Amino acid sequence: MGCEPPRRLERALGEMYGDAAAADWLAGLTGLTERALTAGDGLTAERVAAPGGRSSLVVLVRRADGTPAALKIAPPAARPDLERAALEHWNGWGAVRTLDASEAGASGSGASGPGTSEPGADDAAGGLLLERLHHEVSLRSLPEAKALLEAAGTVRRLWVEPPAGHGFETVAERTARQSAGMRAAAEADPELAPLVEAALAARAELVEGASELLLLHGNFRQSKVLSGERAPWLTVGPEPLVGERAYDLARLVRDRAEDLIAASGGPVTARRRVKKLAESLEVDQARLHGWTLFRAVESGTRALAEGRRQMGEVNLEFAGWL
Repeated sequence: MGCEPPRRLERALGEMYGDAAAADWLAGLTGLTERALTAGDGLTAERVAAPGGRSSLVVLVRRADGTPAALKIAPPAARPDLERAALEHWNGWGAVRTLDASEAGASGSGASGPGTSEPGADDAAGGLLLERLHHEVSLRSLPEAKALLEAAGTVRRLWVEPPAGHGFETVAERTARQSAGMRAAAEADPELAPLVEAALAARAELVEGASELLLLHGNFRQSKVLSGERAPWLTVGPEPLVGERAYDLARLVRDRAEDLIAASGGPVTARRRVKKLAESLEVDQARLHGWTLFRAVESGTRALAEGRRQMGEVNLEFAGWL
């Protein structure tokens, strides 16, 4: 089976890691996929899921007994070891279930946790063998109100105590790294400075007052919740970390921002979302507002740096509403 990566993946990897690094990884993708398939016990490839995601190749496969599954191949920089650790800790509760790690070319990473090796060192292909969901049906296929309701019910299942001895970074650590890029953006474009300063000030206050240390998805939004057989909706693609629920919920507030930009009453709708989601999930509204501001500005400045100007402007306009 050919494993030609979708154009969306090629473009996104270039934006995230640079064209040279992306090209190096993509050049070896066929070999990585073949090794992951042959390391498995009777895996048969069917086709590449398209248009696919922005950070990995997903190959639809069947196991020896005919059970459908999905083989996810991600670059080491995407930390598939941490994704596996989070998914195994959730064990199918609100999230896609991992299958036998050995069938994806891994060797011992599942039981030992995420902090035992360098990214990709325990799994040359970065392969994750997962139960197959309906990749073409996400919560974005539902009307907005229904999608937000289902999303809220799904994400609350993920907020559990992290495993002992975990290697996940904290919200404070991740946002400290991200702050450097935001400051650089403000220096390059002084017009961004007021928004960046407001976002960084909100972060400083939020980190100082944080009290929760729960396992978080890290990039939870409607497109990360897919239709399944075992449960109506299951989460995929975590970028796990530990911290407070308001941080995890903040990305969901910004979902379908491009639709809000195009519609009248966008600012009012955005602020209403913060209030409704905070109330429905019993999260402090002020903290959700603050993290939504920070994450919108961070996403916007990062998109601009990666050359995704339209997405950057959408996120920054949304942040301005807050």
